[in-house]
Amino acid sequence: MSTSAHIILQLKQQLITVSTPEKAESVRRYFPHGIHCLGANAVDIKNIIKQFHLDNSQVSPEQVLVISEDLLQQATYSEEVMVAYGLINKFVNKHYDDNLLLRFEFWLEHYANNWALVDDLCMKTLFKFLLARPHLIEHTQKWAYSDVSWCRRGSNVAWVKFIKRPMGKSVYFLDKNLVFKSCDLLITDADEFVQKSVGWLLKVTAIHDPDDVVKYLQLNYQNMQKSTIRYALEKIDKKLRLLLLKDFR
Repeated sequence: MSTSAHIILQLKQQLITVSTPEKAESVRRYFPHGIHCLGANAVDIKNIIKQFHLDNSQVSPEQVLVISEDLLQQATYSEEVMVAYGLINKFVNKHYDDNLLLRFEFWLEHYANNWALVDDLCMKTLFKFLLARPHLIEHTQKWAYSDVSWCRRGSNVAWVKFIKRPMGKSVYFLDKNLVFKSCDLLITDADEFVQKSVGWLLKVTAIHDPDDVVKYLQLNYQNMQKSTIRYALEKIDKKLRLLLLKDFR
């Protein structure tokens, strides 16, 4: 048995060991369309990843990436995918080259099958990767053209931490025009979780640029789902939000 196969068996067994029916039931309430899960929670997954690195300190970042991809190919449960994503977290800021972004796109298109797997990859592993490579942040917009809805969701989720982000001694600002262009691309998307990502992106943009978000909604509300509008307005002043919701009926 190869080293990778042996480690993957260990990871799978560790997940089984910490999983319970109660935790599985707790997770399922967030997924009305169903989820294939074991019953491990975020703390369990974090601890398994931490133990992996303690037990395998001699394994190179390149080898860890191989293990991640082997695990993804074999994954049956949502928690196995999250472990695979998390194994490379400690390496993405200093190791691997820019082409890892292409792998992330592939992972979203082939291994993500619920909103949590999209958000987990984008808000943790991808975030750390892009934080060290700000020149790649805007490149995720092309994911909006993907045939896979989970990848389209990822195109927006990848940006929610970069609307305004301190980076060293400077501050990175994501171009508002790109934000609104992304929303234009996905504003009529048939997938509810893509729609929610549009609302999420507009919501975090409204924290820093409320007037521009309001103008965008005023121009486009007739093409938007009501839930997307409500989500986008969450950070707008309450009185104005109520007036706009009334106008957008």
